[in-house]
Amino acid sequence: MARGTIHDAARLGLAVKRLQVRHHRAMEGRLAPLGLSVAQWDALRHLHAHPEASLHELAVLTFQTDQSMGTLAARMVARGLVERVSGPGRAVRHRITATGEHLRTEAQKEVDAVLDASFDVLDDADRERLGDLLASLLGPDMPTG
Repeated sequence: MARGTIHDAARLGLAVKRLQVRHHRAMEGRLAPLGLSVAQWDALRHLHAHPEASLHELAVLTFQTDQSMGTLAARMVARGLVERVSGPGRAVRHRITATGEHLRTEAQKEVDAVLDASFDVLDDADRERLGDLLASLLGPDMPTG
């Protein structure tokens, strides 16, 4: 391994993290007028894609612990964004409400605007190449959505 390789990998990793933080901060700013956080938007988008997901499934999808997802879900239930529904056995499932779906749709426009502005400096070929590189780093078993 060349001397600069580890340093270069560290710099790449830090650059990925800085971009993630930049996106997160910009999204928080754009979502605040809607009364949503990035975590709430993320939970709503996953519930839209995975109706009646369990708390544990949502935690996995949103990169949270079961406990933190439980706290977030309770706040979202209290706001009328999601509702709890009975599942098989003792399972409790979550479903997005009409209010939650409306906010999810509005929030998605704001998130898309942040990401479009961020990646606007790349042409289509660069975006495709970046997507391919990220997919290869994530591996075949890692979902990208």
